[in-house]
Amino acid sequence: MTRDWRPAAGLALALAIALAGQALAQPLGAWLFGMAKSPLTGVTLAVLLGLLLANTLKLPAFVESGAHLAVTHVLRAGILLLGFRLSFADAVGIGAQGLPVIAVTISCALLLVTLLGRALGLPPRLATLIGVGTGICGATAIAATAPTIGARAAETSYAVACIVLFGMSAMLVYPLLAHWLFEGDALRAGLFFGSAVPDTSQVVGAGMAYREYYDDPRALEVATVTKMMRNLAMIGVIPLMSIRFHARAAASDPCAPPPRWYSLVPLFVLGFAAASALRSVGDLGPRPFGALDPAAWQRFIDTARIGADLLLATAMAALGLSTRVATLREIGLRPLAVAFGCTLTVGAASALAAVLST
Repeated sequence: MTRDWRPAAGLALALAIALAGQALAQPLGAWLFGMAKSPLTGVTLAVLLGLLLANTLKLPAFVESGAHLAVTHVLRAGILLLGFRLSFADAVGIGAQGLPVIAVTISCALLLVTLLGRALGLPPRLATLIGVGTGICGATAIAATAPTIGARAAETSYAVACIVLFGMSAMLVYPLLAHWLFEGDALRAGLFFGSAVPDTSQVVGAGMAYREYYDDPRALEVATVTKMMRNLAMIGVIPLMSIRFHARAAASDPCAPPPRWYSLVPLFVLGFAAASALRSVGDLGPRPFGALDPAAWQRFIDTARIGADLLLATAMAALGLSTRVATLREIGLRPLAVAFGCTLTVGAASALAAVLST
């Protein structure tokens, strides 16, 4: 019996787009934003390139099957590997100052999106994706949450587009605002960037812009660690949002079959937590796990980071390949308004919390 080559061919196309995105992200982003290090990531560019191809060319049918493989299994493997980038020990330096700020911003994002979503009649899945994307870690949180709530590709793409649009805007405006608002206090500025700007690359971009504008690197250092702590919230928030979503669905349709347990607490999120815990244990002491060579452990961490970036970029390229702009138009502008209001509210809450925490 011959094997079906179509999924592999579609997956290869998504991989090629991901590699192109990673190759172009640095020079294109540096040219667009005039910064030495591009705030545009390969993941963001991959989804945009996928969207461009899907909506300008007539792609063969095999692309769909390969894209489905990428946005399920490849995505989950990438999120699992992402856990090796986040060590609990990295959070110690910021400690009690960062945690309250992060808790406030995540709570504001999830609460506000819920209220605005109901008021404007947003699809619950899309509202959930905008909430976790704005509150936690941008496109990664959206991609991790989407399969747990059964979100459509168009809803996932729309939420990612909101993060790209408003996150980039915040990255450009917040460094100037923070310097004025916090009177040159780089610690508060870093807490603000790390808790208010949605995507990790955008947080780094804001911190680098602050450093270039005001010759102070502390904001970048604080923002990076704060964002790592915020990313770790995926471990708890995504399962909770999944349980809440399915509970609401069951209440509205009592005859619907109950979801399977692994859709409520997805195994790849547990794998993410396990990888982060393993990284944290390995970082303790001069020799990882008391036996490994530190250089070999660092090579493993670097390899996991590269692998996570490539797998996530491939999944995002496949997401773009699965999305038609016409479908996004059908969703309308109300979700965009919700995302804009959520971005502003999270920024205001983050700024206030940063002032009160220091």
